[in-house]
Amino acid sequence: MTHSRRGTVRVRRTTAAYAELVRVPNLFTAPPDVIAGAALAVAAGGAVALPAVAGVGAASVLLYAAGTALNDFFDAPVDAEERPERPIPTGRVSRPAAGALGAALLLCAVLLAAAVAGTDAGIGAAAVAAAVVAYDGALKGGPAGFLAMGAARGLNVLLGTTATDISVASLPPWALGVPIAVAAYVAGVTLAAADEASGAARRSVVVAGGAAGVAGAAAVTLLATVGFTVRPLAAGVGVALAVGFLAVTGRALARAYRDPSPETIGPVIGTCVLALVVLDAAVAAVAGLGWTLVTVAFLGPAVGLARLFEVS
Repeated sequence: MTHSRRGTVRVRRTTAAYAELVRVPNLFTAPPDVIAGAALAVAAGGAVALPAVAGVGAASVLLYAAGTALNDFFDAPVDAEERPERPIPTGRVSRPAAGALGAALLLCAVLLAAAVAGTDAGIGAAAVAAAVVAYDGALKGGPAGFLAMGAARGLNVLLGTTATDISVASLPPWALGVPIAVAAYVAGVTLAAADEASGAARRSVVVAGGAAGVAGAAAVTLLATVGFTVRPLAAGVGVALAVGFLAVTGRALARAYRDPSPETIGPVIGTCVLALVVLDAAVAAVAGLGWTLVTVAFLGPAVGLARLFEVS
């Protein structure tokens, strides 16, 4: 093998290792949160700047990548025993490099959000970053850990509203209910994933199923009470997506309840993570069909890359 050939192979392996570190399929689930949040603000009467939405969406990708890198940084000793195939235990990525990458991405995310959408967006990104660090660090493994992860995704939805001219404080209760429902869903899924390497407790799977039901019901209620009055076609599509979300997550979690083994739980958690895109697309329908189509478009690359890289 020539020197240039060896160099190319090395670069590809390093790229693949870092893609695995940041859970690259999952990165495509972050912008849909932001789009859903912006759509809620638009439906509430706000005006939106599309470049700001795109920039804040990009910041959310950096926040997610930072979270997964820091997750593996903090979990390195545990992963060495339970997940020895991951990038840090195998030596494909050093632990200091993962920590430095995570910290740098958090800083870049906050600066990017502030640059494209103003101070409120920077504060919103900083709030997501704080929740991410809390989950990855001090709170993981404790009773508040899964709540911190849920808060991070709920705050990510609120981050999308900062790309509009309406403040979070001015949002109506029906709009604020969505990030709360998303937070509850992600918290439930995180609880079920807590013991993924050894198998989940059935009660945590039940909690996740209940949280999925709450999130799906919240989307349907939103569309029935707000969407159908002004955008019946988009609302109908949104309701169909919400029902699809409930069907997919329900079937997956029922499988996990029947067989809560590590071999089952991992793929089920992956399905629930990717299904969040469908939930976001359903919610985005409150602002129009175009919002839904843009949101659901992120599902394609997320599912495609999930065939190459682990999601959970």
